[in-house]
Amino acid sequence: MSTHHAPLRGIRMLGVASVAAAALLISGCVNPNIPATDAEGPATATSAAPAVTRPAAPEGELPTELQAQLQSALDQVMADYDVPGAAAGVWVPGEGSWTTAAGLADVEGGVAVTTDMTWPIRSITKSYTVTMILQLADEGALSLDDTIDQYIDGITNGDQITLLELANMSSGNADYLTPAFIADWQAEPDRIFTLDELNSYVVDQPAEFAPGTEYIYTNANTNLLGGVIEKVTGQSYAEALDERILQPLGQSGTSYLTDIADWTGPHPTGYVIDDGVPMPQTENPSILAAAGSLFSTLDDGRVWADTLGSGALLKPATQELRTIGHPIPKPPYDDYAVGMGETDGWLGHNGEGIGFTAATFHDPETGASIVVYMNESDTADKSHPADKAFRALAAVLANGAAK
Repeated sequence: MSTHHAPLRGIRMLGVASVAAAALLISGCVNPNIPATDAEGPATATSAAPAVTRPAAPEGELPTELQAQLQSALDQVMADYDVPGAAAGVWVPGEGSWTTAAGLADVEGGVAVTTDMTWPIRSITKSYTVTMILQLADEGALSLDDTIDQYIDGITNGDQITLLELANMSSGNADYLTPAFIADWQAEPDRIFTLDELNSYVVDQPAEFAPGTEYIYTNANTNLLGGVIEKVTGQSYAEALDERILQPLGQSGTSYLTDIADWTGPHPTGYVIDDGVPMPQTENPSILAAAGSLFSTLDDGRVWADTLGSGALLKPATQELRTIGHPIPKPPYDDYAVGMGETDGWLGHNGEGIGFTAATFHDPETGASIVVYMNESDTADKSHPADKAFRALAAVLANGAAK
């Protein structure tokens, strides 16, 4: 396996306006999608999404020596960052699979991690949300050039911010982590916030910059797109997700959870390391919504890595558009594109926060996928342990192919 230039790298140095123009040119027309229908109600799709089935894991196991190298790389990252526990997998078509569970899911109880546990995948949720927006664009139910005010009232510069700018983090709108939200959350830490409530904290907030002129990564960008999905489909976010992605891909281990009481079955506890001591974190997934409230298993992560990186749910031109990226301060990608990041040619998404980190990536050139889930976040040096592990595992594959 060899490294290669990422599909996003060719336009890394373009300005924001040039990137937007290039995105439109890829589709071969002024608008990259079929014209939008009336935004006041559910739209009727004009064309079906590509038919998909759950991609199968490669048959057999990876070579024993390679497995040992992968395990060593994972163990080293866990040691470097005092990670309590992790589940990880590497799948290479034509060569085989490797999955592992390491460390503790519950430090106090001494419960070991298993490969069938369900993990919060945090911002990997964003890649699902943006995929649904792109599906709706493919169907003609909306246009990526639509402005957010066509769907949600009261957003500053809402008549200028496009759905594409929300998806690629160039909208400039405020995040919902306002003093009002923080006060409400602190007053009721267990309160179950709705998507509409989270979006209400963005209303009338001052813009951070003019739409399309900079890039800042926020949860609010994606939660607003979640509101658009609900408006266009006439379904709740969870219903649309189940119908459009989870059922077609057979992702029975993946759920959109806002009530922590619904997180049943074996699962890890999230930790932040404080002076060498793992401190358990309180879980309230409702504060993340369409930007981060998905929970998933390792094998469902494999399925999503393959589907996201290959573009199986989208038209080819739409998948090409979504790979147009740009440098962004956070999270740790080489480039961030349209609800998807790129690192050394691997396409996927990271997730981080409140005791967990996750990484789900696919290499379109080789068809390989890597997934890492860890129950630690907010390291002292602001590193992303799962992303560090993904990069280490990818390096093992690259070095193995070079021999």
